[in-house]
Amino acid sequence: MKTQVSFALCLSLFLLVPCNTQQFACDKNDPNASQFPFCDTSLSYEVRAKDLVSRLTLQEKVQQLVNKASGISRLGVPAYEWWSEALHGVSNVGPGTRFNATVPGATSFPAVILSAASFNATLWFKMGQVVSTEARAMYNVGLAGLTYWSPNVNVFRDPRWGRGQETPGEDPLVVSRYAVNYVRGLQEVGEEANSTNDKLKVSSCCKHYTAYDMDNWKGVDRFHFDAKVTKQDLEDTYQPPFKSCVEEGHVSSVMCSYNRVNGIPTCADPDLLKGIVRGQWGLDGYIVSDCDSVEVYYNAIHYTATPEDAVALALKAGLNMNCGDYLGKYTANAVNLKKVEEAIVDQALIYNYIVLMRLGFFDGNPKLLPFGNLGPSDVCTDDHQLLALDAAKQGVVLLDNNGALPLSQTITKNLAIIGPNANATTVMISNYAGLPCRYTSPLQGLQKYVSMVTYEAGCNDVKCSNQTLIEPAVQAAAKADAVVVVVGLDQSIEAEGLDRVNLTLPGYQEKLVTDVANAANGTVILVVMAAGPIDISFAKNVRKIGGILWVGYPGQAGGEAIAQVIFGDYNPAGRSPFTWYPQEYADQVPMTDMNMRANTTANFPGRTYRFYTGKSIYEFGHGLSYTSFSKFIISAPSTLLIHPIPNNILSSQSIRKPYAYSNGEAIDVSSINCNNLQFNLVIGVKNNGPINGSHVVLLFWKPPSSGGVTDAPNVQLVGFERLEVKRGKTQNVTMSLDVCKELTLVDAEGKRKLVIGQHTLFAGSTSEHQVRHHFVVRQAGNASVEGFVSM
Repeated sequence: MKTQVSFALCLSLFLLVPCNTQQFACDKNDPNASQFPFCDTSLSYEVRAKDLVSRLTLQEKVQQLVNKASGISRLGVPAYEWWSEALHGVSNVGPGTRFNATVPGATSFPAVILSAASFNATLWFKMGQVVSTEARAMYNVGLAGLTYWSPNVNVFRDPRWGRGQETPGEDPLVVSRYAVNYVRGLQEVGEEANSTNDKLKVSSCCKHYTAYDMDNWKGVDRFHFDAKVTKQDLEDTYQPPFKSCVEEGHVSSVMCSYNRVNGIPTCADPDLLKGIVRGQWGLDGYIVSDCDSVEVYYNAIHYTATPEDAVALALKAGLNMNCGDYLGKYTANAVNLKKVEEAIVDQALIYNYIVLMRLGFFDGNPKLLPFGNLGPSDVCTDDHQLLALDAAKQGVVLLDNNGALPLSQTITKNLAIIGPNANATTVMISNYAGLPCRYTSPLQGLQKYVSMVTYEAGCNDVKCSNQTLIEPAVQAAAKADAVVVVVGLDQSIEAEGLDRVNLTLPGYQEKLVTDVANAANGTVILVVMAAGPIDISFAKNVRKIGGILWVGYPGQAGGEAIAQVIFGDYNPAGRSPFTWYPQEYADQVPMTDMNMRANTTANFPGRTYRFYTGKSIYEFGHGLSYTSFSKFIISAPSTLLIHPIPNNILSSQSIRKPYAYSNGEAIDVSSINCNNLQFNLVIGVKNNGPINGSHVVLLFWKPPSSGGVTDAPNVQLVGFERLEVKRGKTQNVTMSLDVCKELTLVDAEGKRKLVIGQHTLFAGSTSEHQVRHHFVVRQAGNASVEGFVSM
């Protein structure tokens, strides 16, 4: 490749001569290539892309439909590798990115599940900006591409899912807001970040579309799995993050998944791809398959009779790009056999090329374009690494505290650090990680606070298959003033391609914790380093365990973040982005059951805080602080009046006359005039405790009961904000709510409904004091065509 040759030349000359290491088309130094209309930046992207495609032979076209696109040398278009990853930092998992002596590593943020626990949308946006800056810097020295197949916006439906660590948790709103902010941070050009600008800093991709959240559980794998999903669950759980990605985040790519949904492979479903992603939501970008998922539905489940049928089906459904080589191998033959029209191939390429054009790939030398000045010195900067540390600290969740935390540096002279994850490094950076700038393990972080530290692993690894190392750990605990035990999981237990079968600590880890706690003379702090929830109910009943922290997989600076929280230099404010289920849940609920809603007849307890009816170890949104806060409602509406859409046949039939609806009736949102049907809720937050701290305000909603909508959520998160409040001070936070979007239910047919009657808002999670506000939604009694809010 041009990149590799020129980069080697740069190294060999030690940068004594100028050289371009990026891949790009339309080189102004090539008089033939630069004269083509597709190089003319005064033309629209679509006109340029169509011009380029019109110049290609069929054989050339099909080789551009795969991630390792061969390029067209006769037109001055170089080969391009589409597959790069940037889930929580620039990664070398995809072949489009690599590290070497020039750029040995990139900033590695926490696993997404921990960053999500910060409930801080501004942080998520800044993370995206940092990652895209480092990606561009690496592109400029030939080490990275411009198209990144991140983030993962699947909902963390089942606690056993090995890829839950990649997601923002179990709540569709949190996942959606994370997706929108991270995507915007990656894609938007300029410090001001103008979302209407069609140029791209890098291209982002929301995956895996859709209802994909099982990898390999008890012999059932993602390649063969058929997800049976109701219209109701699809609309209010599985689809919202993808819809938000496209409509609000303006993502430039969506990846379809391996699984089938209701019998049809997602990459072969025209309703899901052309119909919804492209048609209803208006994707401005390309649709890519998960790696060789087209081959998977031919070979693994024999969905089509021939490979040509498989590629034809995908292209006609709306697929534009194949991670893998199947489209490259079989599309030309499929066209010749008249299984798919060449015009469909052309349109797929046009969508792909428009994204590359928005990235500046066809604008000539990138050194002369925006971001052309970025280089190795812009990777792993101090500011970027501080943000990775801050992200880890903001996400840490204080699950329990009997007053033992924070530890005192003056009192704690002898500290024992114990556990299979106590000296973790690579464990902390989770999956889809690159090479970090550096590591700070929990052991290294805590050593900064205490001069005398004893470290014992207690187990050979997290599987902890034997007890031989427990006794040395017990002896260390008995001699220490305080003990920190770091237990949990790693990629050998929860990973892509590997789901858990239970929710307990692996092997003898529980025995390690119990024996150490019983032997300890001082306080014991339990730190859980894992993505998915673990049944640690045993630890809540061990008297000497004075505090419990959940730290997810905290990234390159995880050890420093953990130490700062334990010794009080940082006041934790993270909230759990998922429900902590007891082990009985795993015994009772098949992972293959995609239903969200509880079913008492089937002895099915439901999933996530929205529908789960059983007992929890910790509930969604739980998280403590070293200070105390109180909340109160400052202003909120008492009444919301709704109006029909003028001259709408459906609305004139459904809203028959003023005040026609009684409480509990459900009105189809499509018949309501949603203009101006928004309102603000102002909440005051007072810090009543002894130290400064941040507080996450979670706003939940409970609608009236309705005969028109069955199986409504128990409650549903409709807003959240994180704010800093100094001790003794009060800060106000304003939450804006869109009635038609956020205060509606989905019926059995997948239609959104607004329920007439008294609605309730709860500020605060169930584990803290909740402040309630009631308001009434009713039909207006006049001919006004706008929504009305009465305070």
